[in-house]
Amino acid sequence: MSTAVCTNESLASLSSARTASAVPPAVRRGAWQIAPGEAMSLKARSASVLRVKQGRVWITPDATSATASEDLVLAPGESLNVAAGQRIVMEAWDGYGATYSWDPAA
Repeated sequence: MSTAVCTNESLASLSSARTASAVPPAVRRGAWQIAPGEAMSLKARSASVLRVKQGRVWITPDATSATASEDLVLAPGESLNVAAGQRIVMEAWDGYGATYSWDPAA
């Protein structure tokens, strides 16, 4: 089982001009939701895959000795492989939130 260490930070200033829209319930078990204006820091304890189910997410992985930090935007159906020990910061891209899964890498 893959687990992550999570830290939530409220980014109220980013969502203050938006009306909060409900994020639809997760379609599948094991899916998680991130609300509009919410940022989350995830650190993989083992190799993992982040898959976007609904909405879009903005991701910033930590820089490593091999790669620079680069912002990514993932849409539904897209995924990101996260190496063991790697940390990412994720935020819902728009005012609707997003649903995602975090699974062990195959």
